[in-house]
Amino acid sequence: MNTALQRYTNLHTVRDWLRYAVSRFSRAGLVFGHGSDNAYDEAAYLLLRTLHLPPDLLEPFLDARLLDSERAAVREIIERRVTERLPAPYLTGEAWLRGRRFEIDHNVLVPRSPIAELLDDALAPWVPDSNEVRSVMDMCTGSGCLAILASQAFEYATVEAVDISDAALAVARRNVATYGMEGRLTLHRSNLFDDLPEMQMDLIICNPPYVNAASMSALPPEYRHEPGLALAGGADGMDLVRRILRDAPRFLVPGGHLVLEIGHERPYFEAAFPSLEPVWLATSTAPDQILLLTREQLDDFVQDQP
Repeated sequence: MNTALQRYTNLHTVRDWLRYAVSRFSRAGLVFGHGSDNAYDEAAYLLLRTLHLPPDLLEPFLDARLLDSERAAVREIIERRVTERLPAPYLTGEAWLRGRRFEIDHNVLVPRSPIAELLDDALAPWVPDSNEVRSVMDMCTGSGCLAILASQAFEYATVEAVDISDAALAVARRNVATYGMEGRLTLHRSNLFDDLPEMQMDLIICNPPYVNAASMSALPPEYRHEPGLALAGGADGMDLVRRILRDAPRFLVPGGHLVLEIGHERPYFEAAFPSLEPVWLATSTAPDQILLLTREQLDDFVQDQP
């Protein structure tokens, strides 16, 4: 027997290792939120993924006995999760969002934007007819997950996905290829809107860096593995939001919409932009983290700026 496994001689089945992993994660005080919100679900996912078992079929395999090679692999991923504090998706190289699998690495955020839930229904009722949406932009696309979900939600639309990071765009390119979206989805390297050609969008969706400086300094280790470029939004979290609100109307058709995620920063948003009255789009997990503004509201806002 592998000497590294000798202390685990009583752990034979998937059930044994699941119990051990939950205890190990809980004792270590891990922080969750990158695909699961508790130790049990995270342990189950890591075990099933490591053992090459279907990710939604735990019960039939609970009493299956592991080979020594499998026990070694399971032990390694449990220990890496604890000692490196890596989010589970960075350990497996994949993340799941709304039932879809996306390839990821440390160059992109772990996909979890609540905008994805709104795309299930193609932003209805705020966008009354998804068939009339012919152009969508996903600003700060990262892994490309929202751009791909938008391509699926608005089947007659072309999608422009934008990011400043070449490394992130490389990940997005692989996901676009996996979903066969090359003909409808174009990737652009740009610092927000600065380097884009002129184009007019029916809809812009955006999950920008918005975490304020105090919150950045208090992030748990798991979140510090994510690229700071995709998280940090300056002192009040609104640095990039200011630029987006300023420039977005030039890229929207009359009657077009901007859907913008700001996480837990609503007080900072309202303090920074007191004249704006967005519609707040509630999801099952986020009652006030996503806002909607029209092209006309943004035009008025820009005109009022000194």
